[in-house]
Amino acid sequence: MLDKDLAELYEVETRALNQAVSRNNERFPAAFMFQLNQQEFDILKSQFVTSSWGGTRKLPNAYTEQGVAMLSSILRSKKAIQVNIQIMMIFTRVREMLVDTISLRLDVENIKRKLENQNKNIELVFSYLDELMEKQENPMPRKQIGFKISPDK
Repeated sequence: MLDKDLAELYEVETRALNQAVSRNNERFPAAFMFQLNQQEFDILKSQFVTSSWGGTRKLPNAYTEQGVAMLSSILRSKKAIQVNIQIMMIFTRVREMLVDTISLRLDVENIKRKLENQNKNIELVFSYLDELMEKQENPMPRKQIGFKISPDK
């Protein structure tokens, strides 16, 4: 989540949020928070309508789930606590949905694999049937067994 969005949720200015984070910088390693680079920011801007005269003067910070959780330790207002609880619940729900999606995907792949095997087996059965029908339509002459009487005698 971006600093601007979190500041809006916590009902504080982005500048105040970033200032609180910079005062507690040791609580936010790279796995918890990072700053977008210019290319990432440009891509992000192109996805949203932004005014040409306003906006941020520096690249925004992005927070991971752990970073958002850490924000609750430095922002101590009741609003911040409630917002953090809601955000953590959303992250949990998204993770559950992701696990469900992966599980469904694996099930679908398993079904596909079984269907492919069945298709191969059905093709094999049909090829055997074709061979049997061919043998029935064009039987090979059978060799006679037993005594043969030669025409000379």
